[in-house]
Amino acid sequence: MSGGPCADGDAGRGGARTGSASPQFDERGLPAGFLLKEDLEIAPRDAHAALHDGKRGVLLLDCRSQEEFDTASVAGSTLIPLPELGQRLDELEDVLDERGGKEVLVICHSGRRSLKATLLLRQAGFENVRSVAGGIDLWSLAVDPSVPRYDKSSGRCVVISK
Repeated sequence: MSGGPCADGDAGRGGARTGSASPQFDERGLPAGFLLKEDLEIAPRDAHAALHDGKRGVLLLDCRSQEEFDTASVAGSTLIPLPELGQRLDELEDVLDERGGKEVLVICHSGRRSLKATLLLRQAGFENVRSVAGGIDLWSLAVDPSVPRYDKSSGRCVVISK
C-alpha cells in the first residue's frame, strides 16, 4: 500500500468519512444509506452490545497499525495488524482460548481492512468472524465519542478536534 504508516486505502462506503459532518444514525449505529453486508459485518452498536454480553465470549481484534492503535482504540481490543495476521493465527487462537472466546469481531479505521481480515480468518477456519461496519471512525461517532477520530491522509495519524 502507498502512503505512510497510517495509510491503508480505507475509503468508507456511504458511511462516516473523516472530516464529514456528523450524520444521523439508526438504532444500530449506521448512517442513512450505509450498505451493511449482513453475512460479513456487524453494526457498531450491535458490536458494542456483543462485547458487553459476557455470555457470548466476543474478542475484538484490531487489525490496524500500531500507530493507529496508539492514536485511538477500543478498550479491551487485541492488536494484530493485518499484514501480520496470517503469521499470527496461532496467537489469535491462544487469545481466544485464554478469554473463552467464541466470536471474533474485527475492527480497522473504516471497515475495509477488517473485511479483508474477516475473509482471511474465515479461510483459515475461524467460523464466527465479522467485521465492525464503518470501523473505529464510525464507532467513535455512533458508539463512544471518547474514542478519538483521526485523519491519515497525510501519511500519519492526526487526531481530528471535536
